[in-house]
Amino acid sequence: MASHCSSRPGPSSPGGGLEKLPSSSIRVLRSVESLRRWRRPHLLDRRSVALVPTMGALHEGHLSLIRAAARENHHVVVSIYVNPAQFGVREDLSSYPVTWDADAAALVKLDRELADDGQNLGRISAVFAPTTAEMYPGGFPGQEVLEGRSRPTFFRGVATVCMKLFNIVQPERVYFGQKDVQQTVVIKRLVRDFMLPIEVVVGPTARAEDGLALSSRNVYLGGRRRGVATVLYRALQAAEEAYKSGARDRGAVLGAAEKLLGEALSEQTALAPERRVRFEVDYVSLADPDTMEELPVVDPAKGGILSGAVKMLPVEVPRDGEDLGHSGGPAVRLIDNIILQPAE
Repeated sequence: MASHCSSRPGPSSPGGGLEKLPSSSIRVLRSVESLRRWRRPHLLDRRSVALVPTMGALHEGHLSLIRAAARENHHVVVSIYVNPAQFGVREDLSSYPVTWDADAAALVKLDRELADDGQNLGRISAVFAPTTAEMYPGGFPGQEVLEGRSRPTFFRGVATVCMKLFNIVQPERVYFGQKDVQQTVVIKRLVRDFMLPIEVVVGPTARAEDGLALSSRNVYLGGRRRGVATVLYRALQAAEEAYKSGARDRGAVLGAAEKLLGEALSEQTALAPERRVRFEVDYVSLADPDTMEELPVVDPAKGGILSGAVKMLPVEVPRDGEDLGHSGGPAVRLIDNIILQPAE
């Protein structure tokens, strides 16, 4: 969940006793039963509980959502679960970065920061780190079960695991990042359609200084591909500028993005194999902000959502000593979006 609704959990506590993150009061809960036991008294005491769903490999985007949750709620639960249903058949679940120790250290450090800030209502109270057997007691249905046309199992996987997490944690509020915009639309619809008593809070996309959206998958990029990885954001910015300049037709808005992507691809193709970066454009979309249906024309009173995905292909010819990224630099799929605000 870019926080995605989607750990391989860390080691269990010795002797099976009460497990906490090192040098902290943060509980580690690994079963549905233990989470519900923890949750029950807060319901009776009318203490609000927030959920920040993640797939681990925490970065500043996740931490910003946790900060927002702590400002508005008495207790924050961070779930860490790599949901298999959010990986397509050809995506390597086994290579997804597993960083339990680093994640635990980041949460402990952040909790201390929250404790020192008197403006927060609460702190991080628990980490929910279940196994897949715990989340899918009837057995995992398999990866061939929906982000849309290119990943048909992704959204069904998101909806399923989020509904499970919502039922387990019973939060008053859930926090997601804007980077996964299609996911946020799915979750809002899920909450509305099933009439869940949950407020969905969407935080802004956290970005590096050069604009690249922060993602757990960025560790795969390595130096060479990281330098080109902003191409998608720059393309979406070009489309946004076209809209701000008065373009409303789909062809005119998306044409600006497609032009930049085409020029960047040509520029890289012209380089020698030991220098270039290859990438494929998965999709560029202009969609309705409520339904994510593709728009032929943007209604300036409503605005729209620009989004896209590119696949950064593995380096063809590595240079001596070159950092190719985590797991040797496999193909990396990057997503991003920009909200087109209604015109005044």
